[in-house]
Amino acid sequence: MTDERRFWGAVETAPGEWALRLWAPRHEGVHVAMGESRFAMEKRPDGVHEAVIAAEAGAEYHFDIDGTLYPDPASRRQAGDVHAPSVLTRMPTPAGWSGRPWEEAVVYELHVGTFTDGGTFAAAQGRFAELAALGVTVIEVMPVAQFAGGRGWGYDGVLPYAPHTAYGTPEDLAAMVRAAQDVGMSVLLDVVYNHFGPDGAYLHAIAPEFFDADRTTPWGPAIDFGRAAVRDFFLSNAAMWVADYGFDGLRIDAVHQLRDTSEPEFIVELGQRMRALDVGRPVHLVNEDERNLPYLIESGDFAGEWNDDFHHAVHCLLTGEDFGYYEGYAADPLDDLVRVLADGYSVQGQARKGEAKRRGAPSGHVAPQRFVNANQTHDQIGNRALGERLISLAGTDAARIAHCVLLTAPAVPMLFMGEEIGSEAPFLFFADFEGDLRDAVRKGRAEEFADFAGKDVPDPFADATFAACRPFADPPPWAEDWRTLTRRLLDWRAGCVVPLLKSGRTGARVVATGARSFHAEWTFEDGMLEMVANLGAAGDGWIDRADIAIGGQGDAFAFAVKVTT
Repeated sequence: MTDERRFWGAVETAPGEWALRLWAPRHEGVHVAMGESRFAMEKRPDGVHEAVIAAEAGAEYHFDIDGTLYPDPASRRQAGDVHAPSVLTRMPTPAGWSGRPWEEAVVYELHVGTFTDGGTFAAAQGRFAELAALGVTVIEVMPVAQFAGGRGWGYDGVLPYAPHTAYGTPEDLAAMVRAAQDVGMSVLLDVVYNHFGPDGAYLHAIAPEFFDADRTTPWGPAIDFGRAAVRDFFLSNAAMWVADYGFDGLRIDAVHQLRDTSEPEFIVELGQRMRALDVGRPVHLVNEDERNLPYLIESGDFAGEWNDDFHHAVHCLLTGEDFGYYEGYAADPLDDLVRVLADGYSVQGQARKGEAKRRGAPSGHVAPQRFVNANQTHDQIGNRALGERLISLAGTDAARIAHCVLLTAPAVPMLFMGEEIGSEAPFLFFADFEGDLRDAVRKGRAEEFADFAGKDVPDPFADATFAACRPFADPPPWAEDWRTLTRRLLDWRAGCVVPLLKSGRTGARVVATGARSFHAEWTFEDGMLEMVANLGAAGDGWIDRADIAIGGQGDAFAFAVKVTT
C-alpha cells in the first residue's frame, strides 16, 4: 500500500491495525468514533489528521468533528446509505489478468441497476459470456460510487471510494470485474471527479477548502484541484479502482470541468500516474471532453476520448433534429459525419452555428482508435424527456445501417446496453432522493421539458420509470436478427479491422456521394478499409465484391465494406 493511496480514509497496515487520515485544515481535535469510544487524531501542519488504531475489519466508525459525526469522505464501504457509518474494509486482491490492447476495443456501456432484473454486481455477471461471444471486448460500467438513495444514474455520487451498497459489497464488485476478465473482456469504470451530488457530500462541512469558491459547475460547486490534498483524494481513488478491484482503466466524466492552472494540470498528472502503475496489464483511460482538444489522447497516457461529434452528426442526419446542442450539427450533418470519419473530430476550431465560442483543434493526425464513437450513450438517450433510443426516432432501416457503420469503421465503437439487439427500451432519468430535494428535482425536470409536445415527463422517482429502463425485459421482434448482425460485424472487425489498426494508419479519404451517403477509404500500413453507406438516400458508387453488404447500390438504405491487403 503506497503512501499516496493512504492519504485519505482507513487502510489496514497490518492485521488488525488501521491507519486513518482525514484532511480537515480548519478543524482541531478530530477523533475517530467507534461506538462510545473516541480515538484522538494528530493534526499535521498540512491539515491532515491521522491516527493508528486496533480494530477488526467490519467495524463501523465515524469522524467526530466538534461533536458532529461524519462518514469518512473516503469510506471504502458504508454500513447503509450515504449518512450511515463507514466500515473498516479489507480491500480485494485482483486475480491475475494480462489485459487486452486498446486496438481490440469494442466498448459496451452498462448501468448496473438496470442491466439485469436483479440490478446488482452479482446479477450482471450472468450476461457477460453472451457479450463476449458477440465480440464485445470492453465493458464500461457507469458510476458505482455511493450516491443518495437506492437508485440513480450514478453521477450524483458523494462517496467516491465506496461501491454503492444497493449493488453489492466490495467483494461483489471485484468478483464482477473478474467474471468479465475470465471471458476475455476488459472492464472500465466511469468515475466522476468534477462535482459531488446534492445529498450526503459532507466534505463541504469537513473541508470547505476542497472547493473553489469562485466557480461552479452545471451540477454544483467546483473542485479546487490546485490543492495537493484534493489532487491526492482523486489520484488515490483512481489507483484504488485499478490496483485493488482490478479494473482495466477508467472513463473520466466531463474533463472540461476539471479546471486547473497547476503544472502539470490534474488531468495530465492523473494520466501519468495511472500509466506508471505496475499492475501487470495495460491501464486504459478514456476521457469525455467537449473542448475537442486532442492533447490528452496525443500524450499516450489516454487510450481514447468519447467523440460526441460522431453521435451528433449521425443523430441529426437520421432524425433531422436541430434543437439545443444539435443546432450546429443540423446545418450539414453529412459534412460533419464525413469530417469525423476522416479526421476524428468534426469541430476543429471553425465557427459553428449556435456556438458563441470556437472550440476544437485539428485532429486528422491522431490514430483513429483514439476516438470512441457511439450512435447512442446514456447521456444522449437519457437527457431526452422520454429517453428514446435512436432506433425509435429514426426507424429500424436507418438505425441498422448506422449500426454497421459504427461497428466496422476504424474508430473504437461503443454500444449502449441493449443496442446489440436493437432494443427500443428507453433510458430515462431516475433518482431516489427524499423530501425537499425530491420535490425540487421533480419540479425542475417538469419545467425543463414543459413545452415538450404537450406530453407528461415521466416522474423520475416512480417505480415504473426505473423499470422501463431495463433493455432486455421486452425484446423487440427483430432482437435475434439484430444480435446475429452484431456478431457478424464484430467477427469481421476482429479479423479484418483490428490487424489494420495495429499496423498503423497512413491516410483517409471520405467523400459525400449523395444527400445521405458517403464513400470512405482508410489506408494502413497493411492494407485498405473501404466503406459505402446510404443512410436514407442512394449514393453515387458501390463496392464490388464487398466482404459484408446490406442492401444494394440503388437502395436508400445500404451498406458495403471490405478490406484489401
